Amino acid sequence: MNIRSLTRGDGVVIGAAVLLFIASFLDLYAIDGAPDDVEFPSLWGSGPVVLGVVLAGLVGAVLVVVARGLSQPRRVAGLDLGQFGVAFTVLAAWSALGNVLDPAGGADNFGDAPGTGPDAGTGLILALVATLLMAVAAIATPLVPALKGSLVPAPRPVAPQPYGAQPQGGYGYPGAQQQPYGAQPGQPGQPYGAQPQPAQQPQPAADFSPFWFAVPVPRPLYAEDGSPTPIAELAPGTWYLAVEQRGAALVAQTQDGRRGVLQDTSGIQRG
Repeated sequence: MNIRSLTRGDGVVIGAAVLLFIASFLDLYAIDGAPDDVEFPSLWGSGPVVLGVVLAGLVGAVLVVVARGLSQPRRVAGLDLGQFGVAFTVLAAWSALGNVLDPAGGADNFGDAPGTGPDAGTGLILALVATLLMAVAAIATPLVPALKGSLVPAPRPVAPQPYGAQPQGGYGYPGAQQQPYGAQPGQPGQPYGAQPQPAQQPQPAADFSPFWFAVPVPRPLYAEDGSPTPIAELAPGTWYLAVEQRGAALVAQTQDGRRGVLQDTSGIQRG
């Protein structure tokens, strides 16, 4: 699971889930004029509220966040895992609204004249706020640009060395080539009196230098042979190295060493 692929909307969902969990331990009912020593049950004291509001909301939040963090989408019965999460959050908000409007259910409707039952407690009201916020964020995240931004900013990458460049360092530096006895300064490995060799033209072309970049939204990376099937998906919040430019497309390298063509380069952030 890639945490850097989470969006601001996912952060709202996580915050709402935390609020819902806290609300589940607060009062389910409230009665005007009740003595201070009266203890009302929490949301965990009602089976319908636990199943329809608390657990449905928490499960929905987990599914939404996990689906966003996966590198490849997971499907259950033909539906995306995130879609199941959104459905659970909407169900939780709907159930919370019903319980706030009628906290006692049918218990206050015996006989010909309905009686006055208890009001919704603090926990039930907070649960309604949390589930509504959760459902709105889960639905609106793919639609609102402000919510699609990365939740965890990616660290600035180290500037890449030019293609084919040798690491800097003096005598004893790991990987540095040592000069043999008699070599002229500035000509490592070249014996005394030898003619300097012309520098080879670096590849790729001199008008392109490798650079780090990040994508604003998940985008597919296609094989260099032109295959229509993506070989990977670039996730927001992660830096990738562009090693070559092909027209409007970029040849990118993932962190595990795979190379592919990024066809949609609009809105990328250069490092």
